[in-house]
Amino acid sequence: MQHLPIFPILIPMLAAVFMLLPPLSNSINRHRVFAIAIMVLLVISSALLLLTSHEQGTQMYILGGWQPPFGIALVADRLSTMMVLLTSVLALGALLYACAGDDNEGMYFHPLFMFQIMGINGAFLTGDIFNLFVFFEVLLIASYALLIHGGGKQKTKANVHYVILNLVASSVFLFALGILYGTIGSLNIADMASKVRLLGEQEQALVKSGGLLLLVVFGLKAAMLPLNFWLPKTYAVASAPVAALFAIMTKVGVYSILRIHTVIFGEDAGALAGIAIPWLWPLAILTLIIGAIGVLASPSLRLTVANLVLVSVGTLIIAIAMQREAATAAALYYMMHTTLVTGALFLIADLISKQRGKAEDRYVVARQMTHSKIIGITFFIAALTVVGLPPFSGFLGKVLILQSAQGLTESAWVWSVVLLAGVASLIAISRAGTTLFWRHSNGSNDSDPIHPLKIIAVVLLLSASPLLVIFGGPVTDFTNLAASQLHDTTQSVDALLIGGNK
Repeated sequence: MQHLPIFPILIPMLAAVFMLLPPLSNSINRHRVFAIAIMVLLVISSALLLLTSHEQGTQMYILGGWQPPFGIALVADRLSTMMVLLTSVLALGALLYACAGDDNEGMYFHPLFMFQIMGINGAFLTGDIFNLFVFFEVLLIASYALLIHGGGKQKTKANVHYVILNLVASSVFLFALGILYGTIGSLNIADMASKVRLLGEQEQALVKSGGLLLLVVFGLKAAMLPLNFWLPKTYAVASAPVAALFAIMTKVGVYSILRIHTVIFGEDAGALAGIAIPWLWPLAILTLIIGAIGVLASPSLRLTVANLVLVSVGTLIIAIAMQREAATAAALYYMMHTTLVTGALFLIADLISKQRGKAEDRYVVARQMTHSKIIGITFFIAALTVVGLPPFSGFLGKVLILQSAQGLTESAWVWSVVLLAGVASLIAISRAGTTLFWRHSNGSNDSDPIHPLKIIAVVLLLSASPLLVIFGGPVTDFTNLAASQLHDTTQSVDALLIGGNK
């Protein structure tokens, strides 16, 4: 069990390598069976890691025996293990959907998929910023290939923009790392948090610039305004399983903002405490507003869902800007909800697109879907969940965020923009449902039957919403403890510098 923290990185990495070698490399069916088995194993190991960190405390994995802050350390606390388990469940749903045929549209889908999972899990588990950069590059390189998987003019155009922006962000990331390492002398997150409060005035100015550069990088990854323009079209043109997996990509950026600007630049950072907060408030509110406008203006379901991702990002950044344990706990609950439901909606949009012929998922009159009942049921559940109507998890997540804003001077802004974005989402989703399911021509429909794996994948991701409500008590207890652990420097800083399992 002592090696459990490295399993979420090691398992997909080795799986990707094995799938590139004979005899697995010679058969797509072998790839599918092996990949599904690996993802089930990854879900189980991620759940065990979460339970271990919850019951026994933060698990540190010291690679090479070099103790912090000098060596490479993986930190499996409640927050990171929750994100790893969330990634594994989302990836399992996306993979099941892909195994129904989408994985055969190009080469090396499954190895690339595994490398991206490896990069995402590594970003969540790493204990230092340099390795955060390394894992960012791993997941981004895999995402470049996955985005263009299957080819096409639209994918190529979106991929060019996506690659250029992320290459620029990677360069800015390296500048920030150089500034921070040259000033503080460490890139270990816990060690930086212990040293940042002791800096002199000149050093504080440099570290502040480095911290704000990191905010720019993470803001791009999270698609926070004004760095959000790349997301809607990029997500809309990706294949359905890739778009579903990309639902966690923005959360990597949100997680990084939360981790860095709560632990390193949190309340105990002295003169550098809360350096990002004056920027986060207006940018979060504007991101939410732009996302809501985009939802109303979207001409297709894929673009609507992509803009709903922006709405979720704005909501999460607002919760981070509050700098409260209750707000962080609410954000973690909302993050689980929105990641899985938007992933499911990308898959549902693809099901609708395949059933409507040339009209695809655009809001135009088209032939009636052959399997409109089963798709309609899944769409209805996803719609109620994503707009935040009771009794689903979206409602509970938004209530928790609104409650955590009580007493803040910005509470009026929080309540206004969150509720108005919810109304905009309700209007847009209602329009989507009525157009796609009720307005149709009298033409014949010869669409292929839906593969059972696709329905299983959608149901798997959608089932998270009622489960998050049914087990709302234990889940919110866990998110409260995770938020407390993150905000408490004795747990998120001091204990991690000692080394070992704490």
